[in-house]
Amino acid sequence: MKKKSRSDRVFGAVTALFIVILCLVMGFPLAMTVSVSLQTMSEVYAPELTLIPAAAQFENYRLAMTNGDWARYFWNSAVVTVITVVISLMINSMSGFVFARIPFRGREPLFVLILIGMMIPAQVTLIPVFKLIRSVPFAGGNDWLGRGGTGLMNTYAGQIIPYIAGSFGVFLCRQFYVGFPQELDDAARIDGCGRLMQFVRIYLPLSGPVLASLSVLKFTGTWNEYTWPLVMNTTDSMKTVQLALSTFRDEGEIFWNQLMAATLVSGVPIYILFFFAQKHFVSGLLAGSVKG
Repeated sequence: MKKKSRSDRVFGAVTALFIVILCLVMGFPLAMTVSVSLQTMSEVYAPELTLIPAAAQFENYRLAMTNGDWARYFWNSAVVTVITVVISLMINSMSGFVFARIPFRGREPLFVLILIGMMIPAQVTLIPVFKLIRSVPFAGGNDWLGRGGTGLMNTYAGQIIPYIAGSFGVFLCRQFYVGFPQELDDAARIDGCGRLMQFVRIYLPLSGPVLASLSVLKFTGTWNEYTWPLVMNTTDSMKTVQLALSTFRDEGEIFWNQLMAATLVSGVPIYILFFFAQKHFVSGLLAGSVKG
């Protein structure tokens, strides 16, 4: 085995030190969240920084989960997120396949328009999308012109529809499918596969890495979404977990310990998903760096 040179050892030590520092910097907010969730309110408002509470207040978690109908909030978030992710994966993967493997007139200009969509902040389209969702005909008491009612407000559909597709998902899937050899398409045509069967039987089974990455990103973004559910929901029964976190405040005080406890609990589905999908997550993102 070749012995490492002095410069290699120094570089390795510096890299390890940098990674440790980076982990500490990134892990400190999470550590403080856990710490505050176990503190009393007097410790939270103490003038000195409290890293380790005098006595862990696990009661904060029970109080947090009884402050409102959290079973309903989790159910709402789960329904919206799961349906959004499933439909989004179908639309983005099929769209990416079309842009990568099927030549048609106007393909490149259309793909450029999709890339431009990645540059537009969601806040810019918030009001137009809201007006469209509220003006859906025959929904929420609307007439055939979409007037007189609330449309899809306070419904799962109203929260799901704007997020079932996205420019980034199409771009990521397209870049992944571009890397496949042309011989794969030729062999599929020889076997009598049409475009749909080619996608279902060949490309989709090989799409685990990119779909895992997209699932984690889409799940995290949808589960943590706050602005759109806030705009679309006016009833407590349709609140998601992110909206429910705003209940830990009154006119004069914010209950930081219960808020941090609820924040940690609300993030559990994301932790679980990333734990099971991390094997494919990085490889799927790297696949999007292939040039087409």
